[in-house]
Amino acid sequence: MKILVTGGAGYIGSCATKHLLDAGHQVDVFDSMELGHPEALDPRARLFVGDLRNDGEILEAMRASAPDAVMHFAAYALVGESSANPGKYFRNNDAGGINLADAMERCGVKRIVFSSTCATYGQPDAMPITEETPQRPTNPYGESKLAFERMLSWYAAIHGFRPVFLRYFNACGAEGNLGEDHAVETHIIPNVLKVALGQKERVDIFGGDYPTPDGTCVRDYVHISDLARAHLMAIESDFSGALNLGTGRGFSVKEIVEAARRVTGHPIPAAVQARRAGDPAELVSDPRKARETIGWSAEWTEPERIIASAWQWHRAHPCGYAGKR
Repeated sequence: MKILVTGGAGYIGSCATKHLLDAGHQVDVFDSMELGHPEALDPRARLFVGDLRNDGEILEAMRASAPDAVMHFAAYALVGESSANPGKYFRNNDAGGINLADAMERCGVKRIVFSSTCATYGQPDAMPITEETPQRPTNPYGESKLAFERMLSWYAAIHGFRPVFLRYFNACGAEGNLGEDHAVETHIIPNVLKVALGQKERVDIFGGDYPTPDGTCVRDYVHISDLARAHLMAIESDFSGALNLGTGRGFSVKEIVEAARRVTGHPIPAAVQARRAGDPAELVSDPRKARETIGWSAEWTEPERIIASAWQWHRAHPCGYAGKR
């Protein structure tokens, strides 16, 4: 197939682009490069530089690419920032998403795999989280993703779209020369590794009084290689609807810090800080539907193995892509 990947220079989008190309698909990337990295772009993919908030730019790229399907990663994704500046998230993630959907409709493209999130569920009443768990976001980021899911469902009903919503849990790890490099880093694993690299004195743990076994947030950590493989399997399938992507196992922030200490051999000092706005206490997936429908299940399930892949990348890129050794 010919696939247009929005956000293909970002953390997960670049890895998915690589997997698509390795599988023999033709890939065009649409990315504003606001948060993407030129070094993460696969040289086999053609790049269209543009912003989804500009309807003319995405329509022009859609016409030039003439794809069979779209894989949509381009979005703002910081929970804390969304709680401080919700308008930024709704303008980019939803208004930009409408421009993408309209460009697809005008060009006759019906298939889209949407990079959604477990943040659409908010803080569920029970674990693990299934696709039928009520979606009650606790922050504007999750709300913006849920809103676009609902928009695509209407485009499916009215225009015949065939969307897949991949609600994945905490993306992490690295694959080869592709790793995590954000201007504002909020994810626990890269922040822990910055301490091991000597770039930070300590790692901050946001919240130590959650109703979890050790008081810190519990999350389901899913490796980017597994996520990229799921996107490939979804777009090659006939499935439409929502799938959770996770390992089905939860680990607390303190457990991740301990695992990083074992992997790096560094003491990694940690300090508990106040909670961040909008952070649920626990998010763990039930990934059975993905296994039953598209045959996907996570292969990276041990925190030490996931962290080791990230540690290898961060040691080779101590200052991100710009600081590659």
